[in-house]
Amino acid sequence: MKLRNIAIIAHVDHGKTTLVDELLKQSGTYRENQRVAERVMDSNDLEKERGITILAKATSIVWKDTRINIVDTPGHADFGGEVERILNMVDGAIVLVDAAEGPMPQTKFVVGKALKVGLRPIVAINKVDRSDARPSEVVNEVFDLFAALDATDEQLDFHILYGSGRSGWMAKAPEGPQDQGMAPLLDLVLDHVPEPKVAADSQFRMIGTLLEANPFLGRMITGRITSGSIKPNQSIKVLAQDGTVVEQGRISKIMAFRGIERQAIEEGVAGDIIAIAGLSKGTVADTFCDLGVTEPLKAQPIDPPTVTMSFIVNDSPLAGTEGDKVTSRVIRDRLLKEAEGNVALKIEEASDKDSFFVSGRGELQLSVLIETMRREGFELSISRPRVVLQKDEAGNTLEPVEEVVIDVDEEHSGVVVQKMSERRGEMLEMRPSGGNRLRLVFRAPTRGLIGYQADLMTDTRGTAIMNRLFHAYEPYKGDIAGRRNGVLIANSPGEAVAYALWNLEDRGPMMIEPGWKVYQGMIVGEHTRDNDLEVNVLKGKQLTNIRTTSKDEAVRLTPPIRMTLERALTYIQDDERVEVTPKSIRLRKVHLDPNERKRSEKMKETA
Repeated sequence: MKLRNIAIIAHVDHGKTTLVDELLKQSGTYRENQRVAERVMDSNDLEKERGITILAKATSIVWKDTRINIVDTPGHADFGGEVERILNMVDGAIVLVDAAEGPMPQTKFVVGKALKVGLRPIVAINKVDRSDARPSEVVNEVFDLFAALDATDEQLDFHILYGSGRSGWMAKAPEGPQDQGMAPLLDLVLDHVPEPKVAADSQFRMIGTLLEANPFLGRMITGRITSGSIKPNQSIKVLAQDGTVVEQGRISKIMAFRGIERQAIEEGVAGDIIAIAGLSKGTVADTFCDLGVTEPLKAQPIDPPTVTMSFIVNDSPLAGTEGDKVTSRVIRDRLLKEAEGNVALKIEEASDKDSFFVSGRGELQLSVLIETMRREGFELSISRPRVVLQKDEAGNTLEPVEEVVIDVDEEHSGVVVQKMSERRGEMLEMRPSGGNRLRLVFRAPTRGLIGYQADLMTDTRGTAIMNRLFHAYEPYKGDIAGRRNGVLIANSPGEAVAYALWNLEDRGPMMIEPGWKVYQGMIVGEHTRDNDLEVNVLKGKQLTNIRTTSKDEAVRLTPPIRMTLERALTYIQDDERVEVTPKSIRLRKVHLDPNERKRSEKMKETA
């Protein structure tokens, strides 16, 4: 059967996974009476809850006697490591662009990678049925983007389709016709995307692209066969990028993507995307090949991580009460297992053996890892995110700088510009984006953007949309002011009492509720001033035998600040930590004892 391999790439929320749903539906992959979930490619619980794609996944459809392997990719820059590897596996790409928003930072990131590899993308303008759609202007913006990314003349001569993934149609004009469904897009893939390039060599070679653990078959490596073919029980070896042999072994099973299911096949042929099982050490970016091959295939270099956090064994007084995986050994094994399949993550063990430095592309990528571990029963203590600094040849410090695009209502643009300038952001562009909204483009250090999302939502009454993309390492921009307010710290262990919380409301908003367990050194609220304050949240009302008609009998509390994992990580300062358990997210000081805290502050001042 003829083959085509394509990736669908786009900014987050531009409709990639919904488009794959429609392609599967209209190509006859499902039975007529088959029940199918919405966004069928988002298989992970976190993906379903957040409505985002985190892991790249492959599927395949048959259209006019040709098998089309489709890879659905994540839209967040934090998961860009997945996209970079995927592009080595395909021969074409569909770039999906929202008809109202136009090309966004992540579109620029993935299109730049696709053009570099030499792909000729097909541009699909999605959501043309939106009331604020502007398809012709968006096409011009896409062309400008391609030109800015040094596209060749062939790449600039891209095919354009318009349509709506949700309504299930694509056409050569924004107005339709809408009765042909997705056929124009699938036909264009057959005509425009080249067949897989197959090396003349008959020896089997494949580069590992995705790694997963299957409960029945063990480790499974997905990749595209570059040359030769492979059958079950065949002996192969694994070569690292430097040519050293990682392991030799026998293939126990070969799985191919057939619709949304994976089926065992008797032979994998050159050009097809398959998953193999039976090897225990081979991982992503390694070359899987015949025993006679000595040269590994070249893998695309992965962009370096920019943000790091410390994952520390939980040592709070409540440690071990809610989770069952608490020791440094199980945390270490879990992190190393994660780093195997996710090449954008870097794990280093600290000298004390009780903490690990985990570096990634951004807070979202690391918070998804923490949330996944938390659901698996792990207890952890997490430090504040820090940026990964580098040195240039002259010894000057360099820090990561990001391109930030903020869509905001005109009335709130002033406060956004002011806050970004306080965080060392430089404005590059300000232009109208329709409907009394402005698009502001900044270049700002990653340090300044940690924790800005919550402030932005408050300043703009929840109407702003912020998108970020790593730009480059640039000279250090200088100090940036951190959180303005201090915190309220519990001074003794026990259970919080409503009366005490009610009396403390003048001091600042609370982060806990009555009945919650607290311990000395735990953060229970935000102080209205800039200093930290120790408070007693256990103090009940002194009861007497005198009857009273006073109104303070029923205590009415202001709802507390709800700390999500992302918000907690960006809220804390260097002397604070987030305690993460399967049931709770608590904030605490690094030093729980007040005397130790004072001692460490004095040592900092003298240093």
